[in-house]
Amino acid sequence: MFEKPLGMRDTLPGLYVIKESVRKKMMNVIESWGYQFLETPTLEFYETVGVQSAIQEQQLFKLLDRQGHTLVLRPDMTAPIARIAASKLMKESLPLRLAYSANVFRAQQHEGGRPAEFEQIGIELIGDGTISADAEAIALMIYALKNTGLKDFKISIGHIGFINALFGEILGKEERAEKLRRYLYEKNFVGYREHVKRLSLSTIDKERLLRVIDLKGGIEKADEASSLVACDSGKKALEDLKQLLIQLRAYEVDQYIKLELNIVSHMSYYTSVIFELYANGVGLPIGNGGRYDHLLEKFERPAPATGFGIRLDNLLEALGDLKLNKDLYCIIFSRENRQEAFRYANKLRKEGKQVVMQDISGIDQIDRFTGQFTDIYYFLGKPGKVRE
Repeated sequence: MFEKPLGMRDTLPGLYVIKESVRKKMMNVIESWGYQFLETPTLEFYETVGVQSAIQEQQLFKLLDRQGHTLVLRPDMTAPIARIAASKLMKESLPLRLAYSANVFRAQQHEGGRPAEFEQIGIELIGDGTISADAEAIALMIYALKNTGLKDFKISIGHIGFINALFGEILGKEERAEKLRRYLYEKNFVGYREHVKRLSLSTIDKERLLRVIDLKGGIEKADEASSLVACDSGKKALEDLKQLLIQLRAYEVDQYIKLELNIVSHMSYYTSVIFELYANGVGLPIGNGGRYDHLLEKFERPAPATGFGIRLDNLLEALGDLKLNKDLYCIIFSRENRQEAFRYANKLRKEGKQVVMQDISGIDQIDRFTGQFTDIYYFLGKPGKVRE
């Protein structure tokens, strides 16, 4: 009865207050690093944002406007911000530091606990192609998370260039590489091993592919991975990662970082450094990000870019059972005392308190009603008498 569409959820008052608190804590840190928040429309043209979003076609919510144009509910925020950077902000000097807090929409075939509408908080650093920009994005994400109270989390960092170079050298055809990427994306390492064993490759090449699974740890894993690739692009990717880890030490966040060179993203626009955020007690990534240097070309304003997005619902799950000690006061009044009650409520509100005014004639069960308040003030009987 009164069912909602698949994957849609209600946010009740208690959870809303908690979400708002966590959201503000993240936004305060992001703004303190010089990022400017913006908003984009919920509806975008399919031919622009829908096509460029890198979200699978079957996950897009589509509809037609009166002119027959195909629209989509925005499936992510990176593509809409790329559109803005290439149009409304095209005359601004680079780099741009932009941020957002917005709901995005991705259709679910079977809900399975996954929402079709969820809120992302994140940043896009547009116009800076250096490793320093990647380090800034990751460090900012960590400090924003720490400000929410999250403690036990890790950022796994990889590089699309390394995986592409290794698979290109050994497998040649993109179709063969794509099958292995799917196993890595799903974290199905058993399936990955079995598939590699069935390939028509030399023992040495099979071993090179199998070693990818174990490339997790510190900076030494980049040196270990360097022995697996021969091409310049693969070795440069690993050198970039080493420089990134060195720069992250300067931000004093290296305890939250680990290399994971088998990371593969479902977002096709990522071009080099990619990362995923994990926390204890949550089975899915809380957030992710990376570098996408070719997306803005598709909006006719070529520029390198990097950024991250945090799933607020997953972050709340990682934070656990949050309770806000927000005091709520109530003034219960009789009709002849309405004005005095109103004046007293305003006095308390000016002190920064949250105050509910309630006509006593509108209360069904007074004990049940008053149980939700920190303190109660009564304006009953003759005007001028207050009982607390």
